[in-house]
Amino acid sequence: MDRALSSHVIVNHRLTTSWLGKVERAGIAAVEIFCAKQHLDWRNASQVADLGHWFRDSQLKLHSLHSPMYTDEYWGRSGPDTHINITEHKKADRIKWVDEIKRAIEVAEVVPFRYLIQHLGVNDQEFSERTVDAAFSSLDELGVFARQRGVEILLENIRNDLASAQRLHQFNEMTHLNMNYVFDAGHAHIMGGVEKEFEIMAPRIRSLHLHDNDGEKDLHLYPQAAGGTIDWKRTMELLRSRPGQYPLMLELREVAEMENPVDEVVKVFNSLEAL
Repeated sequence: MDRALSSHVIVNHRLTTSWLGKVERAGIAAVEIFCAKQHLDWRNASQVADLGHWFRDSQLKLHSLHSPMYTDEYWGRSGPDTHINITEHKKADRIKWVDEIKRAIEVAEVVPFRYLIQHLGVNDQEFSERTVDAAFSSLDELGVFARQRGVEILLENIRNDLASAQRLHQFNEMTHLNMNYVFDAGHAHIMGGVEKEFEIMAPRIRSLHLHDNDGEKDLHLYPQAAGGTIDWKRTMELLRSRPGQYPLMLELREVAEMENPVDEVVKVFNSLEAL
């Protein structure tokens, strides 16, 4: 599997072409860029244009863009009205969030990418048929908009009653949207377990989010770091069972005291590949 890295590892800092250059020189084949106002402001034409110029001259591939989760620079802490949710029941709110995600998809017109990673609801949200209907309306519209720009939307398994592996499978059956997935190993570990969630999602997995945790909190630890409890040997066996279907993508937390996170990432890749 090709090595790939999410810019989530520096998400509290502005994304720069200097950092992307470090990733490229480390021999990593592709990146996922996280849409967060303090990191990549998808509405900032100047920042997007700079990235476009850089990627045109680079061997590094933009594999995916993570859809924005909040409209502020503080991870939604400035108020609930900043939380982007495509399953909102009120049509006016849902239209507002769909339009916001469309602005992120438009990045592909300047910096082409293959996948948009999309959450179905927010953490701890409960399941209801009304919510499924809202999600269908949003994704049906977003899917058309994305395909016109060469982008496929992938749904991520997240910690709520809408987006477990089984719920995502049910969503596809109910809506016939036939959407593919990004498999988040850390979220799976907290929910039904890595192996169980992977087996349900496997045929439709097109990308990964790999990180560790204690089985309770979404910590985005470096794999095999202290406090992590995922069985990485078994996880790597599962991931290798579908060669060529997805890159080995790390989605790690930012560690303020870590001077060279890209160097640490390379060590993680070496360790995982040696298992």
